[in-house]
Amino acid sequence: QVQLVESGGGLVQAGGSLRLTCITSGLTFSNFAMGWFRQAPGKARELVAAMTSGSSTNYADSVKGRFTISRDNAKATTYLQMNSLKPEDTAVYYCNAYNQYLGVNYWGKGTLVTVSS
Repeated sequence: QVQLVESGGGLVQAGGSLRLTCITSGLTFSNFAMGWFRQAPGKARELVAAMTSGSSTNYADSVKGRFTISRDNAKATTYLQMNSLKPEDTAVYYCNAYNQYLGVNYWGKGTLVTVSS
């Protein structure tokens, strides 16, 4: 059974930092692209950052220069370092694992990030 478990969310003041962690199990982690998405109240889920199995990265324009995605294949874990947080970063953050060749897409249950002004 595939599981993705996020942690690291919380309440932080504007300008602060948080690091989100997504621990996976039940999949061959190194074969999956990993991503972080977020969904703010009343808004659609959006891609924040992604990293391919080959470690190429992609970021939403709104977080470039502030957020960094990384992965540790040995630990089957992906991270999202978030710096210089803004109130508009407030959302539930979801971890995603995607393998286009297998045609599978897995999601975690999310972790809430709240940035106060």
